[in-house]
Amino acid sequence: MGKHYDLIAIGGGSGGIAAAILAAKYGAKCAVIEAGKLGGTCVNRGCVPKKIMWHAADIAYSLHDAPDYGFEAALSAVDWAQLKVSRDTYLARLNTIYRTNLDDSNVDIIEGMAHFVDENTLAVTGNEYSADHIVIATGGKPILPALPGAELGITSDGFFELDKQPERVAIAGAGYIAVELASMLNSLGSEVTMLLRRQHFLGKFDVMVRESLMEAMQDDGVDIMTGIRIESIDRATDGTLTLNAQHDHRLSGFDSLIWAIGREANITTLNLAMAGVEVDTNGFIMTDEYQNTNVPGIYALGDVTARAALTPVAIAAGRRLAERLLGNNATSRLDYENIPTVVFSHPVVGSVGLTEDEAYDLHGDAVKVYHSRFTPLYHAVTARKVRSMMKLITVGTEEKVVGCHIVGMGADEMLQGFAVAIKMGATKADLDNTVAIHPTSAEELVTMR
Repeated sequence: MGKHYDLIAIGGGSGGIAAAILAAKYGAKCAVIEAGKLGGTCVNRGCVPKKIMWHAADIAYSLHDAPDYGFEAALSAVDWAQLKVSRDTYLARLNTIYRTNLDDSNVDIIEGMAHFVDENTLAVTGNEYSADHIVIATGGKPILPALPGAELGITSDGFFELDKQPERVAIAGAGYIAVELASMLNSLGSEVTMLLRRQHFLGKFDVMVRESLMEAMQDDGVDIMTGIRIESIDRATDGTLTLNAQHDHRLSGFDSLIWAIGREANITTLNLAMAGVEVDTNGFIMTDEYQNTNVPGIYALGDVTARAALTPVAIAAGRRLAERLLGNNATSRLDYENIPTVVFSHPVVGSVGLTEDEAYDLHGDAVKVYHSRFTPLYHAVTARKVRSMMKLITVGTEEKVVGCHIVGMGADEMLQGFAVAIKMGATKADLDNTVAIHPTSAEELVTMR
């Protein structure tokens, strides 16, 4: 006879843990099933180690600019091995904190790979567990293309396992992961080539964002090649990689190739068919606005669904679900509109709401757009100049702000507050009536005319 729970979360990442801990606070008997390290992609192979590497890259830029501010500083090669040790030590600490939080919340940790036996029952390493509520929060995983020699490259997961910094690296992909890795490696001294199938990256972002960021990264030394369709990869006798593309285009001499061409739902081992859970044509679990799957008692959230693949989204969805199921709040659900997001490139990109094209498609002539382009005060005395760009998109006679897009220093930090304002329905007049903080870049958002 297996053990029964009120709620089981499959996946010890941000979403599953958030749901289980809050459900336990409501008095439910809960468990989290995880085969790997606690914390999921974000902690172990995603945003946290990525941001640490971004900070290292940012320090490299500061060292480059330091002489312009009168400091005696020399930009030397980063000690990659030491950086990796420091980063991984911090991640191990986070793994322990997650385990402690689960223990303190009286949530059982079941180690192993789960698969469905039926709609109420899961098997893990020979043992069976049942629950009234089963939350699938197994996240996503990087895609490898079906090309000859594709295995010679690595994914973002492999990037965080590198013991040595690549000297000449090719990055295939056009999403935020490709952009972040390219920018980071370039700033740390690698020779970086980005390979895009189309003419631009970050296709879902506002045109200002992608065009200005592409220009800035090219000015910074990233080689961005467009219209490249890789057909196969070979390893030369000297150990370097050659990429064979369409029209007999050959790119050679790379010591590393990183695939950043997208992610897919991590559901292979779940045996969803035994529970009757349906997925869409791309293999993501389908849910309604309340995270319900087509099977009563089974829910899905986070990257395993086809919604915004962001850690705070998974956490918020997990908590709302726990509130609804066990917190006596029948209408609790996550509102997926106006979710802010940041690309940790150099310069940083922050975006919330509609793009300009989306706004015109929805609202036509009711749209009014405000722009600002300037050089931040930081660069007043530096030889290196990086421009900042901002855009506010408004709709209607009241000029309700429906989109905010920022490229430049501090975009990640300033966007959070403006995202609150937009979520609350702020108008352009509300921003205009806010006294600016001078001198900052953020003041541009309340002084646009």
